[in-house]
Amino acid sequence: MTHPSDIGSTPLVWFTSSYSNGSGGECVECARTGAGMLVRDSKRDGGAAVAVSAEAWSVFVGWAHARQRSTAS
Repeated sequence: MTHPSDIGSTPLVWFTSSYSNGSGGECVECARTGAGMLVRDSKRDGGAAVAVSAEAWSVFVGWAHARQRSTAS
């Protein structure tokens, strides 16, 4: 894990999933970095984040997208 303040001087832009309802449920926020993505608990915006490489993020998003299509049928 890494603390977002350790990433550098470029401000991070955090976003939540389009499936997040904003009511404070179980959700994560993500921010793009030069090396990939950071993922953190949306209820702990000052806390640590998990750093994910661009390659691993791409594989995860592809898997999630395929899973969503397969369960929608």
